[in-house]
Amino acid sequence: MKFTGRVHKFGADIDTDAIIPARYLNTADPAELAKHCMEDADPSFPQKVQAGDIIVAGKNFGCGSSREHAPIAIKGSEVACVIASSFARIFYRNAINIGLPILECEAAVQAIEDGDQVEVDLEKGIIVNLRTGESFQAAPFPEFMQQIMAQGGLIGYVQHKLSNK
Repeated sequence: MKFTGRVHKFGADIDTDAIIPARYLNTADPAELAKHCMEDADPSFPQKVQAGDIIVAGKNFGCGSSREHAPIAIKGSEVACVIASSFARIFYRNAINIGLPILECEAAVQAIEDGDQVEVDLEKGIIVNLRTGESFQAAPFPEFMQQIMAQGGLIGYVQHKLSNK
């Protein structure tokens, strides 16, 4: 899986309330959640994000609650990938479960700026800043986790496995 997109950069400790404010948790509809994704961190984000864009953020992205609404809102916004220095562990697991590609790479986060175009090779864990030509290596996911993401998440992965039996 490869992605190329424009970067929306955020700082460290972006919690789930900044990703999707609690006042919008009366729905689990990805399209509805996307309308408010990241609005407490950047009020203009829902209007300016485009399909294929990439979020880059500092350490502990997705901290706070265990709600799945946060990665669902990001995926509903059609963000292709989230690159962070580190992820809160429950957010990390929820992102994989719903098929939201994520990568941890401190060096990329430090070098990439808001508005940069980056290319991500999820299979190899390679991130390239197209503005500067710099390349960064993140730890790629194991094959089975890549398959989970390719199938749109854990439910799609299981359904695919069961249909092939």
